[in-house]
This record gives sequence, structure tokens and C-alpha cells, in this order.
Amino acid sequence: MTVSDKAAGPKTPQLQVGDVVSVGGLSHGRLVALASVGRRSQGDPVCDALDRSLSHEHPDIPVVTVASSDVDSATPDRRYSLVRVRQLPMPSGEPRDVVVMRGDLESVLKAAGSTRLGAALLRRNARRTVGRGGRPLAVAAAPVGADGTVGEFRLQGFVGLHRVDDEHEAVPDQDTSFIRVELWSALLRWQHWLNVAVIFTLSCTGYLIMNPSLIPGTSRVGEASGYLMGTVRFVHFAAGFVWLVVGLTRAVLAFTSSDRYLRWTTLWPLKSKNDVRNLGRVMGHYTFVRREAPLYLAHNPLQQLAYTSLYVFGGLQMASGFVLYGLYEQTNPVWEFVSTPVHWWGITSIRLFHAVMMFLIWAFVIVHVYMAVRADSLERHGGVSAMFNGGVFVRRGSKPVDAPEIE
Repeated sequence: MTVSDKAAGPKTPQLQVGDVVSVGGLSHGRLVALASVGRRSQGDPVCDALDRSLSHEHPDIPVVTVASSDVDSATPDRRYSLVRVRQLPMPSGEPRDVVVMRGDLESVLKAAGSTRLGAALLRRNARRTVGRGGRPLAVAAAPVGADGTVGEFRLQGFVGLHRVDDEHEAVPDQDTSFIRVELWSALLRWQHWLNVAVIFTLSCTGYLIMNPSLIPGTSRVGEASGYLMGTVRFVHFAAGFVWLVVGLTRAVLAFTSSDRYLRWTTLWPLKSKNDVRNLGRVMGHYTFVRREAPLYLAHNPLQQLAYTSLYVFGGLQMASGFVLYGLYEQTNPVWEFVSTPVHWWGITSIRLFHAVMMFLIWAFVIVHVYMAVRADSLERHGGVSAMFNGGVFVRRGSKPVDAPEIE
């Protein structure tokens, strides 16, 4: 360290914007702009960090200034500030007056209206921000009527702020043409790969049960030296029960999870007339009739239709497998009842149905892998790696059908 460095003393820590999570429909840039309003005359470090982020990442969004008289600062008893913004520029429509609430996440969640899913999504992402050493700055907003009456506050999201002690710790300039968006939760990814492992195990052992002559030293009726065929059947049954547990867990999470992509509403692919129209456009793109397809951040209607069909196939496969498993204990009234379809249609028909379902599932797997690799190669969004790390890359300025504009 030089004499001049010693004289300068330690550098003053500053704040830097990290994760931005929106639940109110605002783009990330608009949310940062909304969070940046505050008392500027005293050099608010939070506003300084937000302003730097706006000028670097979103130069097209204007910085809003407010008068000191319009700022009601936070207090020890009320851990959020209230700022009146006059004539706030809106993405579409005329400017309007709003009151912005910003501060501690739990305090803002308690004071502002929010859906259960929105609050859960913010809390989950806030835990990750805190785990990285950051602090979530929650933001809510309320409209101001013509008579000056403040309406109901609605939660908009939060901006993660991180302390940077050295300017060299700051994130270096990067290509901002693409933005990484967190999409798939860890729980969803674990279920995905567990399904892959179980389906692969069930398919291999099931095919050997269907055609035991593939095993060296085994006849077509399944006779083998020792207990090799019995081991194959045990592995098949064990994997089958694991799959049943995964299926039941998925069904419970569909009604209880805070992750929007695990909720039952995502299973229905056609939620609006726009989705129906986009289904045809996506099919036209996949068949090379259309050059472009509507952009969906998660699953487009055709993808979701395929995934929903897979859930149906999987449910039927589990049911038919469970029916066949019950044949091993027909002296028990419970298992006799479980195997009732066999008594109706015969064991040959149920086994054929079980085998056909396996081939249909593998037809989906083959098409799914091809389409995922194709989309990743053409669109460069990291969709394949997203099933490992949870994030996709979306071009700045994109307007997904199922998400706010990416800014």
C-alpha cells in the first residue's frame, strides 16, 4: 500500500442491485424504477444503487424525482417508507399519482395486499437473496384518486441489495442482450430427474419381464438359473412403488405448493382464447410453416398439452401396474378388489395395455429430448441446462405471453 492509499483510508462501502423478483406484473426495470423513489437530497445509498442500476441496465426508463415533503420516512415501529410520486410515467396510458411503499419484506407483506402465491414466491426468493448476503427491499404501490384518496396497496415485488466493500467486487460489465431468469424450482427439478430414473428402470425391467429370453440362460417362460428373474421383478416392483410415491407427492403439491409451476393450474394448457390461437401458431412454427412462434417463458400451449398428456399416461400406467401387482395375492379381499379390471377384461388385455403405455411414454421421451435440444440450439436460451440450474436466458426487451416484459 502506498502513502497516498493510506492517507485515503478505507473505501466507503456501497450497495449494488442483485436479484429482482416481480409479482405484480411490472417488468424488472419498472420495478427497480419504482423502488428508486425516495429522499435524494440527503444522498440515500439505496436510491444511489437503484439509480446506477437503472442507468446501466435500463437507460430508457426515466429516473423519478420527488420532493422531500412527499417522503414519509420509515420509523422503528413502521419499517417501511411511504413516498408520493406525482405524475408517474406509466408503461401505457397517462401518468398518474401513486404512493410507493418500500422497506422490510415482512412489514410490507403485512401492510399491502397480496395473493398467497405471490407472498410465498417472494419469501422463497428472499431467502435465497439473504443467503447470498443481500437484503430484499420490498415494494408495493397504491393509486391516488382525483380527490387525493389513496387506494389499496398492492405488492409489486422486491429488489435485492448487496453490500460491496471494494469496487473490484462489483459485477463486471456483461453482454446485456440476454438476461437470466430463474424459472424452475429445485423441488420441480428433483421430481423431473427422479421421474427420468424411475421410468428408465421400470422400462428396462418391464421389457425383460415381457420378454425374459433377452436374459442369457433364460427361457421364454421366464425360467432362469437361481433367482435372476425374481430379482428383475423385485426391482420392477420397488421402482413402481417409488413412482407411486412421486405421483402422489406431485398430486399433493399441485394443491399446496407455493411454486406457480407446480400448481394444478399449470397442467391445463389452454387457459384463454389467446392460448388456443397460439397453439396453432406454435404448431405452424414446429412444422416450419411459420418463421416465428409466440414466446412463452415456461411452456407454450403445445408443450403443456404434451406434458399434461404425459401425466394422464403416467396415471394410467401406474393404475394398470398396480392392478397387475394385485394378482400375486388374490386370497386377500383388498388385492382381489384392486385386480377387478383383470377379472373384467382378462390378464392379457391389461398386460397389453400396460406395455402400450410404456411405448407411448417412451415416444414422448424421444420427441421431448429432440424438441428440447432443437429449441436450445435455435433459441440459445439454455432450456436444457435449466433442468439442472433452474434458470433460462431471455433476450432483453422480449415480451413473453406468460410473464412481464424482460427489461
